[in-house]
Amino acid sequence: MTHDDSDISADVRDRLAAQGLDPARVVQLIALAVDEDLDGGVDVTTVATVPESQRSVLDLVARGTGVVAGIPVAAAVFSYVCGPDATLRLLVPDGAEVGPGEVLVSVDGPTHALLRAERPALNFLSHLSGIATLTRAWVTAVEGTSAAIRDTRKTTPGMRRLEKYAVRCGGGVNHRMSLSDAALVKDNHVVAAGGVAAAFEAVRARFPGVTVEVEVDSLEQLDEVLGAGADLVLLDNFSTADMREAVRRNGGRALLEASGGLSLDSAAAVAATGVDYLAVGALTHSAPVLDIGADLRQES
Repeated sequence: MTHDDSDISADVRDRLAAQGLDPARVVQLIALAVDEDLDGGVDVTTVATVPESQRSVLDLVARGTGVVAGIPVAAAVFSYVCGPDATLRLLVPDGAEVGPGEVLVSVDGPTHALLRAERPALNFLSHLSGIATLTRAWVTAVEGTSAAIRDTRKTTPGMRRLEKYAVRCGGGVNHRMSLSDAALVKDNHVVAAGGVAAAFEAVRARFPGVTVEVEVDSLEQLDEVLGAGADLVLLDNFSTADMREAVRRNGGRALLEASGGLSLDSAAAVAATGVDYLAVGALTHSAPVLDIGADLRQES
């Protein structure tokens, strides 16, 4: 069975689209999550213990402190599972800082449907909020500098657009969304092409309109790619002293991105060298979830 954005309400579709999220893609992910949870059967616990006609209110409540991301996605889960029988109240915007006990989403609907939707909604919301929370920590660490925190392609398969959205909610900026968006010439490309300048020039010749970033691991390679006209240069595992020298040699010709061996403790010192970006794969591949719970109560 195919699923598309007609499976959720128009209001929820509009909320997703307003955040730059494709409602049809989000619905496809939700359908996978819900189908995986039921595995072709029914929620045996709920069916056995809850009258089919019962209605309740389900509150999604922050248990920890962090930055929220994915409220419209959670709303889409409830809209998909509960249909028009549910009334949703979205109480905080994505990007907001929340604390323990704060209600993020409240849904009035059939208890059976609410309990089917609970775990998929929490999985999306907790995961995306964890990414936003970690991103905000990095952004805060480099405050007062001109550097931005940027993500990578180290994302969960199928979840890239949502995870990169969560990075934006935390105040970070996105690197390329796919291999076709921009070129990133890395060490393996350099080996295959016969040199860093040769690799850069091959991409520029084949795809003249594409932004080209080149990874270098020495100041000598930096000089070579700057001479060739690279748009961006990724400084791979440079010391802070070498980063400062790279900024001096660059003289504003290309954007510079620090990558490799970065930590929250070192972020301020790296940003202070004058690089434009810090590339942080951990934003999406290692962010702990934000603790969010679901509390069911009877309609008042």
